[in-house]
Amino acid sequence: MASRKILWFIVFVILLSIFIDLPKLPNFNILGKSMRFDFPLKLGLDLQGGTQLVLEAQMDKIEPQNRDSALESAKNVLEKRVNLYGVSEAVVQSSKIGNQRRILIELPGLKDASSAAQLVGKTAQLDFREMIGTSSEATQSAVALLDHFRPTGLTGADLKKAQVTFGSDTRVQAGPQVAIEFTSEGAQKFAEITKRNVNKPLAMFLDDIPISWPPPVVQQEIIGGSAVITGQFTTQEAKELAIQLNAGALPVPIKILEQRSIGPTLGQESVNKSLVAGIIGLVIVAIYMGAYYGVLGLVADGALVVYTLLILAIFKTGLFILPPVTLTLAGIAGFVLSIGMAVDANILIFERMKEEIRWGKSQRSALELGFTRAWSSIWASNVSSLMTAAILFGMGTTLIKGFAITLSIGVLVSMFTAIVVTRTFLRLIIH
Repeated sequence: MASRKILWFIVFVILLSIFIDLPKLPNFNILGKSMRFDFPLKLGLDLQGGTQLVLEAQMDKIEPQNRDSALESAKNVLEKRVNLYGVSEAVVQSSKIGNQRRILIELPGLKDASSAAQLVGKTAQLDFREMIGTSSEATQSAVALLDHFRPTGLTGADLKKAQVTFGSDTRVQAGPQVAIEFTSEGAQKFAEITKRNVNKPLAMFLDDIPISWPPPVVQQEIIGGSAVITGQFTTQEAKELAIQLNAGALPVPIKILEQRSIGPTLGQESVNKSLVAGIIGLVIVAIYMGAYYGVLGLVADGALVVYTLLILAIFKTGLFILPPVTLTLAGIAGFVLSIGMAVDANILIFERMKEEIRWGKSQRSALELGFTRAWSSIWASNVSSLMTAAILFGMGTTLIKGFAITLSIGVLVSMFTAIVVTRTFLRLIIH
């Protein structure tokens, strides 16, 4: 009875994996609504193309003991900007090369390198400045603005959120705007600033560059902590400004050392070659197992097919619990390597079964004893592989981490297919 339940569970897993692995799923009508279930395979920068940026943090004005924390803060801000921008599976990582501190950003699928550089390269320090003296003393030249406005102490650090809106008043601006809302402390500062600057201009600066010029004139004290940044924005520029403000200001200036777009042609060629390598590996292993172990080998081949279907489904969905796996060339290498490891447990079990049969045991007894006595070796070899993968993931770069993740998934799934799938199939054959 237990074996029958396990068999039905295996059948369910196989059917679900096939459903997920289908390249294009048909539309389904559920309660009169057309619904589409699609599980695309997420590809990394080296496979689908995109944009890669290498940035250097300017640490000249940062104390040496604070530079590591400043680098980590800058990395976190850039990570927020990238996530708010909507780039999926982006990679942001920091590194130290001698006295240089760099940040590497990989944006899969994003082809416009200049737009990405503009998004992440700005310090995005917003501050409000009030005019010194009277309006007649101040020039209307943008060049002379710094001499006639002074900081009020209200900055982007006092912001609660920023979002894109569209103005409808043609006297002010009809088009994209950035509506900002201050924190409770920021709202109090804003009320005090507007109260003392009634009928005076209040300028907004982003990275020491004025925006919304000429500066708006305060009509009355503004209570509530809300304001609107206007200017000659396109919708994209307003969106990027809102992203930068929401993510916060960079704690250090950033210099772009390298920006390049990576085309998908090389990635597609790599995917094709990797698929060929994987198929060749599967075929060679299947032929070897069938030729050397006969019926046992054919059963192992069937379990290997289940293994491949299940691995691909996990890569696509993350078992609906974890994020889907982003597949890179290194990740494909880990998968191809795990194909050979997938039959390692079967070989240990089959050799134990052959020994039990030579000692006079029946096939049914040899099956159960073979699995039981091979378990300690299977457990030890796979745990050592998982420990190695954990070390690679903890200490390696992004590419090495991709290799470690796919290798770990392969090891865990191979244990399932060897202990559960192969065992169930052999029990059915022997019975």
